[in-house]
Amino acid sequence: MRVTQPVYVFICLLAVTLILNSGEILADQPDTTEREGKPTVLIWGDSLSAAYGIPVESGWVSLLQAKYQDELSIVNGSISGETTQGGLTRLPDALKRHNPRLLVLGLGANDGLRGIKLVVMQENLQAMIDLARKQDIAVVLIGIRIPLNYGFAYTRKFEQVYVDLAESNKLPLLPFLLEGVALDYDLMQADGLHPTAAAQPTVLAHVMTVLAPAISAILEKAKPAPVSVDAAD
Repeated sequence: MRVTQPVYVFICLLAVTLILNSGEILADQPDTTEREGKPTVLIWGDSLSAAYGIPVESGWVSLLQAKYQDELSIVNGSISGETTQGGLTRLPDALKRHNPRLLVLGLGANDGLRGIKLVVMQENLQAMIDLARKQDIAVVLIGIRIPLNYGFAYTRKFEQVYVDLAESNKLPLLPFLLEGVALDYDLMQADGLHPTAAAQPTVLAHVMTVLAPAISAILEKAKPAPVSVDAAD
């Protein structure tokens, strides 16, 4: 598929920003294990899921929590600049602390931007998927794109990693988080890289195309089993 110049420019600028923002961490969140009896959804991404440059409550993850405030607990474990290796290192503790029923896995962009071998990236993502599934945690995979100056072959193989993981593990896949937002300058911050607060509902709507069925499934699974009452003689 031919990539237009505006898309190329956006992705190149995004690459620089993700690297510059490396190490920025969201405030730690409290243990949510069995909190209020609600199933927990764990968002495991980078700066694009961390409400960069806008109030945290305006981010798509916070909007997701507001949408399901009576039904779900949403934990945002996203860290700007995070790699799949960092995510894999942190994940066991996060799963233990928050006991999620659904993992939204959106890592890999920084691996690509740093030229980390794709086989390593894929192995790390697979390891995170395996960790979740061993605990009966559903997984939704979110992809991203990297600049073409990394080489056409590399960028195509990078995108294929998500496709292959989704197919081999039978996972729902969102190929590009900022689809429908990245090229609308009215929805981007002054740096031209990060979505504005006004863009976050659009981002959430795009995410929900793959997330809604997964959420419905865990909510259905969380329903208490009907009580069987034996009829009296």
